[in-house]
Amino acid sequence: MAQRAGVSAQSVSNALNNPERVAPQTRERILAAVEELGYEPNLSARALRNRSSSLIAFKMRPSRPDKASLLMDDFLYVLNASAVEAGYHLILCHAEGGPADEIKAYRDLLTKTSIDAFILAETHHNDDRVAALRSWGVPFASFGRSWDGDDSMAWVDVDGRAGTRAATAHVAAQGHRRIGHIGWLPESELGQERREGWLEACRERDLETDLQAAVVDSLEAGRQATHRMLDAANPATALVCASDTLALGVMRALHERGLRPGADIAITGYDDSPTAALVSPGLTTLRQPIDEVGRQLIQAVDNLMAGDPREPQHVLLEPELVVRGSSLPGPRTAAPTS
Repeated sequence: MAQRAGVSAQSVSNALNNPERVAPQTRERILAAVEELGYEPNLSARALRNRSSSLIAFKMRPSRPDKASLLMDDFLYVLNASAVEAGYHLILCHAEGGPADEIKAYRDLLTKTSIDAFILAETHHNDDRVAALRSWGVPFASFGRSWDGDDSMAWVDVDGRAGTRAATAHVAAQGHRRIGHIGWLPESELGQERREGWLEACRERDLETDLQAAVVDSLEAGRQATHRMLDAANPATALVCASDTLALGVMRALHERGLRPGADIAITGYDDSPTAALVSPGLTTLRQPIDEVGRQLIQAVDNLMAGDPREPQHVLLEPELVVRGSSLPGPRTAAPTS
């Protein structure tokens, strides 16, 4: 790299580790050579030469206007609070595209900044981010388990299967036998797990599982799926949804048909978004223990940074079923008196 940039080896080292010692134009030439040659810094090796920066990086996807849940916004807040309490600082990483763009953003951040560790979110099968961080020798933990059964990866997750299983059992206890499911597309591992919870609860009660839809996570998709299920020859009387966003789409469809959530069709969501408590009737949903997720993730990273010889931390937390009016029959209207 020094030869390609036309500088000394010490200048390259300074540009990567102590950029304030290098003139801006010289550093630009060195970084161009780094990019051209595909150099990937090893943060662990750098940490042996330098003090810990106490910086933890996290890439956050912005909330979409058609999604009701602010789960990741809440997660960012508690993650930052947990990091500060443990003596770390959280730095946000920006990447617009898919995994390849995210990995490039990670590499750029490592090249230009001394990052101690990363926290990942939204894990999936054959996650290239995991392979990249390992190849660079960078500690990391994830909000979301390894879907490939990788026991060497530290993670904290919430049991989506247990959540939808509890929601399905709840509406079944209200007397519902035609319980449909509106979930996410098949490529979503998290969506498939939530679907499995609904399937298990239905099969335990000998209920049919023909009423199911796999859609994008949007209000409109939930609305359209509801109309299809209610137009079936033997329609659903209850709908268990993979998110509050989909469940609110269900409520919109019921309003269009003159039906009442709870009284006519039971509905459950997932994530306990702020909107869930504001709509009427309130939306029965599943609340994730985000405070505990943030605390456990920072603890996992701290253990990795300290070289804890124990097995990587694996924490599976259970969501809480929050029952509101959307899944309950509600009071019957009293007959008029003479």
